[in-house]
Amino acid sequence: MTEAAEQSVRRGRKFDQVLEGARTIFVRDGFDGASVDDIAREAGVSKATLYAYFPDKQLLFKEICAQECQRQADDVEARIDPSMSVETMLTLAGERIAGFMMSDFGQNAFRLISGEGARFPEMARDFYRNGPGLIHDRLVHHLHHLVQNGALQIDDLDLAAEQFIQLCKASLAEKLLFRMDHQINDDRVRRSVRGAVEMFMARYGAAPKG
Repeated sequence: MTEAAEQSVRRGRKFDQVLEGARTIFVRDGFDGASVDDIAREAGVSKATLYAYFPDKQLLFKEICAQECQRQADDVEARIDPSMSVETMLTLAGERIAGFMMSDFGQNAFRLISGEGARFPEMARDFYRNGPGLIHDRLVHHLHHLVQNGALQIDDLDLAAEQFIQLCKASLAEKLLFRMDHQINDDRVRRSVRGAVEMFMARYGAAPKG
């Protein structure tokens, strides 16, 4: 995707309509299988209208990824209450991390980036920045406040955030990548998140006072 293509993206009355139609097709057919004709048909717009908003399919996918990841992150933020225990907050964050991975959109996005990252390096970097990178930065922010409040003891916030995110994916990521998702159910997801929280607290939990 070129810088010129990014600058030519136009927002307008049917912008969200185009995005919703494209999201449906990308989830159903993947990036390579999604045709411009199908996206336009699903969105209820002409191909000319579609190209007026997004002259590049890669750019369209990038915008959908950014919006979906932002929505997931904002949903977690809205649910976090300062009065929550550390374990409850981490469990909430972990469930959303795992939940995004398990979603049809999340699976398609991760498989695409894993398989096509070398061919589309800019798209891979954009996806990290708007997806895993955004979640990581939000988590660092909350961990910083928990450390300041004495609830956690962490020297390297970046490393701790990355460790927690990866722990939440334990037993899930490779099965999804290799299309063994039939082995994953809600109990396995909860087990993975619960284990992540327990290990994180064992490493970074503040020692009880007194």
